[in-house]
Amino acid sequence: MFRKEIPLQDLPQSMAEFRLKALAWADSHPLAAYYTSNDIPYPHNGFEHMLAVSGGEVLQLQEENAYESLHLQLQQHPLLCGYLGYDLKNQTERLSSQNHDNLGFPLLTFFEPEVCLYFNFASISMYTSADNADTILASILAMPTPAPASPQGIKLQQRVSKEKHIRQVEQVQQHILEGNVYELNYCMEFYAEQVKLQPLPLYLALNEASPTPFSGYLKLHDKYLLCASPERFLKKEGQKLISQPIKGTIRRGLTPEEDLLLLQQLRHDEKELAENMMIVDLVRNDLSRSCATGTVHVEEMFGIYGFRQVSQMISTVVGELRPDKDLVDALIGAFPMGSMTGAPKISAMHLIEELEDTRRGLYSGAFGYIKPNGDGDFNVVIRSIQYNAGNGYLSFMVGSAITYDSDPNQEYAECLLKAQAMLQVLSNE
Repeated sequence: MFRKEIPLQDLPQSMAEFRLKALAWADSHPLAAYYTSNDIPYPHNGFEHMLAVSGGEVLQLQEENAYESLHLQLQQHPLLCGYLGYDLKNQTERLSSQNHDNLGFPLLTFFEPEVCLYFNFASISMYTSADNADTILASILAMPTPAPASPQGIKLQQRVSKEKHIRQVEQVQQHILEGNVYELNYCMEFYAEQVKLQPLPLYLALNEASPTPFSGYLKLHDKYLLCASPERFLKKEGQKLISQPIKGTIRRGLTPEEDLLLLQQLRHDEKELAENMMIVDLVRNDLSRSCATGTVHVEEMFGIYGFRQVSQMISTVVGELRPDKDLVDALIGAFPMGSMTGAPKISAMHLIEELEDTRRGLYSGAFGYIKPNGDGDFNVVIRSIQYNAGNGYLSFMVGSAITYDSDPNQEYAECLLKAQAMLQVLSNE
């Protein structure tokens, strides 16, 4: 790859405006992936601030043997950008997916960028597969600056009524009473049909309404992911693995005093603490499949972190990857993330298929990147809009963790709280 370093003082505009122009330029290509932490302080940092672009095709991965196919690509040491869909669970366990899917995203997709921009504190690093950095820079500077914008006339529908949601939560609690699971993440879909919109301005509006440390934008020809995720699934840094499950949610206060009271309420909520502890135990077990014996431990338990709409309870679990394992092995051992399934994980996934009305697809999958040195970072695809421009279908899902002590009405209210940013930008309010 060719490299060009662009000091910020050499730009004829601010970094913020250049970044927007670069996004517009990237959006004119068939494949683009953007990652940002929004400069939000976070344990082990959020996503690197990176924009990857390709005018070519995605990698030809064998969906029926996805992990082994990804293993082979990893051995070639390119930078890879893409996602793992939730239904890859069917290749790690004896599971299936029968619910309807109107989005049509492939099971997993990765591409090797032809151009990659890293937005640093004092400069922009541009890597190109051809010696054409100056031409690309000129093209970016010539782009009109996109602005956040909500679409007009979107008629959102709710796949599951409040009444049905409450019945399903009660059904989950019956399964818990019978000993089939002790926690399950039940999700529902909001959707719109025959939608025509500009995805990039909508992503900018979503990121403005709900900035998060694992935010991202993905374009795969006519399919788009607009992601405002606050949750890390898995990061590999050298031999260190880091997973940061979220369990525990409360709204932000209208004043600093109310916000502090709500934070204290979350910190001492026995149900939320129990949920978080169950998933931490599950993540410790998942990481142990690829980590050296005795290295998996909880670095932080029940950390409370505030985002624009909600405060969340986040724990950090780390471990040391065994020398004979790589990032794909770690993904196989931990995917899908326990925070989006429940526990025991396999039983929970069987019941999710039975109880939910929509195939999850990218939702509760993982979006991220794998570096040439084998390191990588993947979020949990939540608080995210998916859009298929080919058939005009737009969708987002929200969910909550159900335990025996759950209040069905409160679980429904939590789903609406998590949907707040998406509803805001799609209703043009």
